[in-house]
Amino acid sequence: MRVALVQIDPFIGDFKGNTRKICDYIGKARKLGCDLAVFPELALIGYPPRDLLDKPSFVRRSQGFWEDIRRASAGMGVICGAVADNETGFGKPYHNSALFFENERLVACAHKRLLPSYDVFDEERYFEAGQEAVWVDFRGERLGITICEDIWNVADYLPRRLYRCDPVRELEKASVDILINISASPYHLGKAAWVSRLLQTHASSTGMQVLYVNQVGGNDELVFHGHSMAWDDAGNLVACGQDFREDLVVYDTKTRLGDLHCSNLDQESEILEALVLGLKDYAHKSRFGKAVVGLSGGVDSALTACIAVLALGASNVLGVAMPGPYSAPESLADAQELASRLDIPFHIVPIGEMFRSACSTLSPVFANLPSDATEENLQARIRGMILMAISNKFNRLLLSTGNKSEISVGYCTLYGDMNGGLAVLGDVPKTLVYPLARKINEQYDWIPERTLVRAPSAELRPNQTDQDTLPPYEVLDAVLAAYVEQRLSAKEIVSQGWDRELVRWILRRVDRNEYKRWQAPPILRVTTKAFGMGRRNPIAHGYEDGEDSVQLHG
Repeated sequence: MRVALVQIDPFIGDFKGNTRKICDYIGKARKLGCDLAVFPELALIGYPPRDLLDKPSFVRRSQGFWEDIRRASAGMGVICGAVADNETGFGKPYHNSALFFENERLVACAHKRLLPSYDVFDEERYFEAGQEAVWVDFRGERLGITICEDIWNVADYLPRRLYRCDPVRELEKASVDILINISASPYHLGKAAWVSRLLQTHASSTGMQVLYVNQVGGNDELVFHGHSMAWDDAGNLVACGQDFREDLVVYDTKTRLGDLHCSNLDQESEILEALVLGLKDYAHKSRFGKAVVGLSGGVDSALTACIAVLALGASNVLGVAMPGPYSAPESLADAQELASRLDIPFHIVPIGEMFRSACSTLSPVFANLPSDATEENLQARIRGMILMAISNKFNRLLLSTGNKSEISVGYCTLYGDMNGGLAVLGDVPKTLVYPLARKINEQYDWIPERTLVRAPSAELRPNQTDQDTLPPYEVLDAVLAAYVEQRLSAKEIVSQGWDRELVRWILRRVDRNEYKRWQAPPILRVTTKAFGMGRRNPIAHGYEDGEDSVQLHG
């Protein structure tokens, strides 16, 4: 049996466009002699639909397009993710389902059994879990149908066993030949290797061939990798889809041979591909064709501009430099040089006069109080105002340029440099920004070398550098990774050898700046724990991590 593994980039709620794409790929699979075409989880409506599922009309309209897919299945089989009604009379109204069409008939509807409600997932909010394992006999093979999380109830792949049933083992007992998993599994760095080990474990331990079809594309904060795979019953990788691109991969279950399109990207290239795709889809799906970036002459804004050019094209990216009273001449020169190398339109809008005017206007209120962070933030807010004005006037998506390190500890200005519609680098630590910039330069040589070697600075006071206020980024990022991504306690972090007072300072800064992050733009997720929908801490609370063991009070 020849199977087409079809990883597509659906647009949430665009039932007509998604259905057209699904039917087009069914036609391509048929021309390639495939017996079965398999599409991702919720391919018909896009993942994650979130509270659109609370609209009954949303689900009803999506179900009206099942008929198109049914007709397109003439002479072959099709497995496609969709939302089905829960007809039991109790529980949530819908199931996250896999429709199995064969020769213009709906012959099976498998419901997702394990519904994740952790990190970025909220499926128990909307769906009722399926109660039975589903398999179909098709073209001489017994196919077991699972959906994403259904294959993840395995020791060592989740922090603990979260579910009482194991759909894979149930299908193994049913003498299934081929385990099929349709997924919309969000990307993070290293995810492909992690999923590969899981699929290989299932194949080698059960003796089933394992087919995995994953969504590709960007939807809000989430990026989906694609990287669909087939593993033979001996645990060998025999087919693989492209990374971060739509693809159709053919796998023959009899010969155990298939297409191998995977890219084998290094870490920096993988993250850049994810960010480019995330920005491209966010802009286009939000109906923005153009973007604007504030260029400071620093590495964060330079990298953001490069990613924007790769995602949207140079002619669609506007760079704006806004030198202020403390900006070094080198900063403006580097911003100009970057814009020239990128071949993007570029404007210079000085903020000195606006800043002096604002200070003069506020002087009666401030009553000759000494300058402090207020005046620093005022400069950032003037810049944010200018960029938002350009965004409004020319309908350009404003890209925030702050990195994860800064956002973690609040080294950013609310309504200033945090302004924007998308934070491209918001999940990228500062120590990773530099390798990504170097990787860009290996291929394009866009970023001036001085930008990569100068000490980072917000340039909001004379001779300012980031390390006037922050620990060295190598230290800061290591502690942040332990606290935010690994969720270690203060005591555990200190036990790794970090200074107790340093840990105290960093953790307090992270916790006390939650209010800023709630008001930040959406952040593209590339690590295991990004700020945003996957980390839901309250703003107002009285808990300080590790106060008993590291004496965070006093």
